[in-house]
Amino acid sequence: MSCYNCIAIEPIEDNGKIFIRPASPELNLIFIENGYAVEKMENSCAIQYRDREAMLSLLKLLQGLPLFIREKLKFCVKGENESGYQQHWTPLDQFEERMKRYDVVNIILEKQFTSYMQPIVDHTETIVAYEFLLRSSESGIPFQPNMLFETARSTGLHSFLDRAARISAIETSAIWLPKGVKRFVNFLPSSIYKPEFCLSHTFETIERLSLEPKDFVFEVVETERVDDVRHLQSIFDVYRRNGISVALDDVGAGYSTLEQMIRLKPDYVKIDRGLIDHCDESLEMQQKLTKITDIAHSFGAKVLAEGIERWEEFEFCRGIGMELAQGYLFGKPAERPPVDHENEGCITI
Repeated sequence: MSCYNCIAIEPIEDNGKIFIRPASPELNLIFIENGYAVEKMENSCAIQYRDREAMLSLLKLLQGLPLFIREKLKFCVKGENESGYQQHWTPLDQFEERMKRYDVVNIILEKQFTSYMQPIVDHTETIVAYEFLLRSSESGIPFQPNMLFETARSTGLHSFLDRAARISAIETSAIWLPKGVKRFVNFLPSSIYKPEFCLSHTFETIERLSLEPKDFVFEVVETERVDDVRHLQSIFDVYRRNGISVALDDVGAGYSTLEQMIRLKPDYVKIDRGLIDHCDESLEMQQKLTKITDIAHSFGAKVLAEGIERWEEFEFCRGIGMELAQGYLFGKPAERPPVDHENEGCITI
């Protein structure tokens, strides 16, 4: 079993060949008329390039082709120093986006990021877990995580970025956290086409680092709309078969609905910060939070309140039975944990 979207993708070198398919008389003619040496193959052609500007010039030429030809074109790049290349063919629209957003794409392909940790506490205010969040590396170019994922989506690199971010979180957790401390890691359902195969890299990393699968909780990223609940359920099933817990994020607002929560029955329910903000002052919010908490407890899930910044919010959430809390009140995302867990000991949740 394999997955095309899980093929490794290397950064584009300054010199090399760009392969284009399907080849056609119109395509070859437009290159030849503009002075390009065309290397013809069975169903594709190749053009030598020397830098990004040369690629942009080439793409500009293709704007003169009929739409029905442009829509079928796909691209593959082989750098001058590469002995071979992976057959990763990119549609024209995505390839154009990669060239336009070259600097941001390089952040993704060169993995110029790291994982920060934000503490999660239990009802006694003891840190028992961390959520891992993508941030720019110290020597890398600064970026906004949302912008990075938006670029990844428009350039066809969201599966690559999502997998790299998961592995970064797992590797960072191995450096700083002892066994018994939970690690919440985000994932994009749309990046996982064949769960058994697409998640194999994740499970192999956990095994390679001698970590405990039961210490991990994989959560649906909050900005992702889940249209195919059946597919998400299949992803949850694969995680659970491998000893890993799952969480549904953003419950109570946005895309995560109570109906989805009841159908999926996650191990952890993370409540949207929009319902937490000043919840101690709103009877309507309190009723919603109580309802979500009661339903989650009915199928055995633990409830986590996100975005807590005031003691009053924490006291209310704790008072209605929420087991966990996260927010600036307890700590901002940071490169390392605020406590030494080896000496503090661990609490199982």
